[in-house]
Amino acid sequence: MATIDVPGKVADPQTLGRDEVNVFTEPENAQVWFDMLQEAEKVFEDWQDRCDNIDKQYANLERLASGTRAKEFQMFWANMQVLAPSIYARPPVPVVVPKFKDRRPIFQTASEVAERSANVAFDLAYIHQAMLLVRDDMVLHGRGCLWLRHERAKNGRPEKVCIEHKGRRDFVHDPARNWYEVQWVAAASYLTREEAKARFGKFSGDAYDQAEFKIDRDTRDIGGVDERERAKIWEVWHRGLGKVVWIAEGVDVLLDDAPPHLELQGYFPCPRPAYGTTQPGSLVPVPEILYYRDQLEELNKLTGRIHALADAVQVKGFYPSGGNEIADAVEAAIKLNSNARLLVPIKDWAAFGGSKEVIVWLPIDMIAQTITTLVTMRKQIIDDIYQVMGLSDIMRGSTDPNETLGAQQLKMQSGSVRIRDKQSEMARLSKDCVQITTEIILEKFSDQTIMAMSQTQLPRTIEHQQQLAQMQQKLAMAQQAAMGQAQQQMGQNPTAPDETQAQLMQAQQQIATFAQKPTYEQVMQFLRDNRARNFVLDIETDSTIQLDEQREKQQRAEFLQVLAPMIQQLGAMVTAQPAMASFAGEILKFGVAPYRVGRQLDNAIDDAVQQMQTLAAQPNAGNQQGKDGKASAQDTAAKGQIEREKMQWQGQENEKERQLKVAEIQAKAQADQAKIQSEREVAMLEYQGNEKERQAKIMQINAQMQRDAEKHQHDLQKAQADFVLNTQKAQISAQGMQAKNQMAQAAMAQKQQDNALNRQQKDAQFNLKMRQPQNPRGGP
Repeated sequence: MATIDVPGKVADPQTLGRDEVNVFTEPENAQVWFDMLQEAEKVFEDWQDRCDNIDKQYANLERLASGTRAKEFQMFWANMQVLAPSIYARPPVPVVVPKFKDRRPIFQTASEVAERSANVAFDLAYIHQAMLLVRDDMVLHGRGCLWLRHERAKNGRPEKVCIEHKGRRDFVHDPARNWYEVQWVAAASYLTREEAKARFGKFSGDAYDQAEFKIDRDTRDIGGVDERERAKIWEVWHRGLGKVVWIAEGVDVLLDDAPPHLELQGYFPCPRPAYGTTQPGSLVPVPEILYYRDQLEELNKLTGRIHALADAVQVKGFYPSGGNEIADAVEAAIKLNSNARLLVPIKDWAAFGGSKEVIVWLPIDMIAQTITTLVTMRKQIIDDIYQVMGLSDIMRGSTDPNETLGAQQLKMQSGSVRIRDKQSEMARLSKDCVQITTEIILEKFSDQTIMAMSQTQLPRTIEHQQQLAQMQQKLAMAQQAAMGQAQQQMGQNPTAPDETQAQLMQAQQQIATFAQKPTYEQVMQFLRDNRARNFVLDIETDSTIQLDEQREKQQRAEFLQVLAPMIQQLGAMVTAQPAMASFAGEILKFGVAPYRVGRQLDNAIDDAVQQMQTLAAQPNAGNQQGKDGKASAQDTAAKGQIEREKMQWQGQENEKERQLKVAEIQAKAQADQAKIQSEREVAMLEYQGNEKERQAKIMQINAQMQRDAEKHQHDLQKAQADFVLNTQKAQISAQGMQAKNQMAQAAMAQKQQDNALNRQQKDAQFNLKMRQPQNPRGGP
């Protein structure tokens, strides 16, 4: 067997003892593989037991619906419902782009084909449902797993990538310190007899029939499976041996044994599980409920006491009666739960106390005071749980109306920091899933399936060459025709040769662009090359976090505010100097880089830059259409006047915009000042009884006022500086336009003088020739 270069430690069979039995010494022994799985399961046994208890506490219908259970405060469930949507809320969107932005056509087209195929594969695999299960596992148990496989086309159904969620008891891996050192992973699938026969019948004969086919009663009782019998079959990928085996309990032989049917970059058909918290130096997860389990138990105890005392808060009274049953009367009053009966008779009234009052009421003020104290204690414990979990009141939709915007933003930021690692872990799992999905598609899917999934129309190499040859032939014919027409039209229309030359240059550029267009064979050859693909393509995913609608609108408005003046300034620069189009495009892409605008906007910028460069390479159409120098000079002067008026109008608009912005800043400053003053008065009245807190509040408000004042002053200075800068740019642009007009007029005048001088020379030569005597014989 050939050695496999893999990371981590790989056991060498030659170094093992002769009496030691493991998968290296007896790889065909199914029991050896089961022993390996059982040893790994023992490492995670304590974690599995605790997860079972967590599941019962989180969502067990029988326990929650029981009427005899103790009263509880469902804090654990409420926290999970807030935490889970915060770390994952929407399905990932595959993004495949070239690593380097050099605009190579093959790389651009190949990345687009791979991205479209991955998007279709995600939709067909119902990735969102699988990711939701992974999210819940990570939040509850500390680990969530996915398993990917290639399903061939059968029964009229196309081939596809299956993305399956694996429960915590259906996924086992090598107990290692980190995922880099893991040598094998195993996933369990549950197959019926028909499914097992179709899958393993031709490899192991009837051995599959010895597997333990049974109905999982525990899962069946909660609606997990139907009445069909299924067997648990393990699929084990061993990187050290470079093989994949299938085993089942009760079967002494391997159901199947084969080399890996997928050549993946990470070897395993599963991404690294999404982990919350793990024990140091291991991959054993730690459920986060264990960190505040003590607070939850104390919270439930207080809740039970509050409900018990609340039942005792009823108005009860005593009145004299015959007999001396004092103890029975008191006990009867306590146990009396009927709201219709309030008074209990006492026979021996003198022994009861001999009160002069006709009716003595049972005191409940002590019970009510005790309940109030317990509620306060429970609220403090709830705050302690929020501190441990990092769930701020803003994230829970609860806030103090008297808080400032800065305080609310600080709470939101501190809360998001605590869950940012979990968000990143879900995003990383999505990215790994895109990587494996793309590799499966490009290695196993047929070319026709990939083209159908991506909906990409690419020409074949033969078609591309034929079209290119036709275009070159037409260009050659056009060049020959242009050379013959140039001599005939030189005297009649001097601008015609220039127009023809411009058309020929444009045709040459079209041919050069078409020649660089990738073909079907080139793209598929690149995508099938695993090494080149990994070096060139960068695979990632879009955000999986649910964005706030209002915040998304603000981000889009901010993006447009940044984009509009940038386009205006760069457009003026490109209009004056078309050769600067490429530089302007790079500046524009750099300015919008912090905003996630996607591939389409980048491609649109590149296309616009290419069109500007094409227009810059063509001769000036305005100069070609002029028939005499005087008209051209007038046109140039008129254009200059229009440009000067345009720059003057732009300066006026900038002044109006600056005045509006200054007024807006001043109005905002006044409103903020009034709001701060109001908050200051409210804070002084609210915290008047506590001098220390009041002083702290005043200092905070003063600091906020100072920061707001500095910010307003900075905004005002910035607005003034922007106006000065725009005015200077307008003046410079006007001066440049005026100088350009003067140079154009001077060039036109010089051209007129040269034309006049040429005509004078031609007239003199003609007159001289006419004055010379002619020889009758044809000689001088």
